[in-house]
Amino acid sequence: MSDFRKCLDEESIDFMKEQKMFFVSTAPKSGKINLSPKGFDSLKIIDNNTIIWLNHFGSGNETAAHLIEDDRITLMFCAFEGKALILRIYAHAKVLHERDEDYSKYIKEFSYNNAARQIFVLDIDCINLSCGMGVPLYDYKEQRKELKKFYDSRTKEEHRAYMKKNNVLSFDKKETNLFKEV
Repeated sequence: MSDFRKCLDEESIDFMKEQKMFFVSTAPKSGKINLSPKGFDSLKIIDNNTIIWLNHFGSGNETAAHLIEDDRITLMFCAFEGKALILRIYAHAKVLHERDEDYSKYIKEFSYNNAARQIFVLDIDCINLSCGMGVPLYDYKEQRKELKKFYDSRTKEEHRAYMKKNNVLSFDKKETNLFKEV
């Protein structure tokens, strides 16, 4: 049975903290819908209505491009171990870049912020808990280490060069505003 709630509560927060990964979905007004798995220690709960997500750079920057056109975002957490459950968080998100005033306030929340591209601040509309009995069981082994090694082996200047080459436009050639001067 599906259960909609207005905000995070103790049960949903505890469930989120137990999960080793989550999924993020956004969509532009036209173009490809994006759905990405996320790991690391990249999500922080500020309060029952606010989440921040630190986004490290990668091969694309779809979420940032999509949020310029449509600020809706959905996060999904699935129980791959233990009791079956799916938690979806429906929210509106704001993108913070290093140049933005609130960025320095939130970046301190993350123990590993090397290669940070942007922070997303999510204002929760509602959450949905559902049974999750169709989700298979998996045994968690560990977080992958390759990406952190890649980030740590390069300088901040190399990170910026990579992002300028790969992250200023989405796959649909939409602006991400990553290096846009305000």
